[in-house]
Amino acid sequence: MDGSLRKIVAALENHVAARGLGIVTTAEAGFQIAHDPDTVRVPDVAFVRADRIPSEGVKGFFQGAPDLAVEVISPTDRASEVAAKVETWLQAGSLMVWVVDPENHTVTVHRSRREITVLTASDMLPGGDVLPEFSMPVGLIFA
Repeated sequence: MDGSLRKIVAALENHVAARGLGIVTTAEAGFQIAHDPDTVRVPDVAFVRADRIPSEGVKGFFQGAPDLAVEVISPTDRASEVAAKVETWLQAGSLMVWVVDPENHTVTVHRSRREITVLTASDMLPGGDVLPEFSMPVGLIFA
């Protein structure tokens, strides 16, 4: 796991567990975002609110999109591929998508096609209404 990704996972897991907000998953968890044809996608990191987790737990793929999807850009990713991932998550129902760019030390927060914020090392990464009270220095992600 990439260092930037590890820092995000640790911060999210600590925040979510301390407040009982839901679950944080890494790239082992798939989300079935469409049926007929079945479409499963796997973000680098995801958060699902507690009220969306079935009482019997999740068997197989989680049905629906995560509330937060995090994608970390790798050196081989093309801009069009990353944009397509963001669009897929938003269309499937994700409330927020973070695109982490280790090369440029930025995190781009997508709330919709029009609500996009690019954060740099001097900014704070907010959880907004998706992750209440969450905030993380962007610079810490890349330190």
